[in-house]
Amino acid sequence: MSEVSMVVNGRKVSGNVEDRTLLVHFLREHLGLTGTHVGCDTSQCGACVVQMDGKAVKSCSILAAQASGSEILTIEGLAATVDADLHPVQAAFREHHGLQCGFCTPGMIMAATDMIRRHPEGLDEQTVRAELEGNICRCTGYHNIVKAILAASEAMRGSAQQPKETVAA
Repeated sequence: MSEVSMVVNGRKVSGNVEDRTLLVHFLREHLGLTGTHVGCDTSQCGACVVQMDGKAVKSCSILAAQASGSEILTIEGLAATVDADLHPVQAAFREHHGLQCGFCTPGMIMAATDMIRRHPEGLDEQTVRAELEGNICRCTGYHNIVKAILAASEAMRGSAQQPKETVAA
């Protein structure tokens, strides 16, 4: 058994887990955060993507003990990062019908937010499609997912470029 401690969605958590416990199982079974899905158990589908220390990772390929000391962000905590009901990527997926059955959606959204962060200059369709290679969707054909990510990227760039209002004293 190993004792793990990490910050998940801004909250410090800890627990005792078997050494072989995967991060995805720690999140789902120990913390009750079931938005992170278990798809293939071979790190090929991307349904389990979370962000660890600010980078998208497949939580089925990381032991909970390896994540100890890290900051983890799951789909449940994403909107809180922008203090809104929905994160701009979540809103774009809803607006552009970037989901169908919804099973892959949390992993797609977590991968997309990381992709947008790494490309602050903006994205094009070819880049989005190439970077989604590790995320499988069996329902949508990816067209609307790509459209949603491009729209979210543009919206987030626009809000980042808006000048902050200052109040004169």
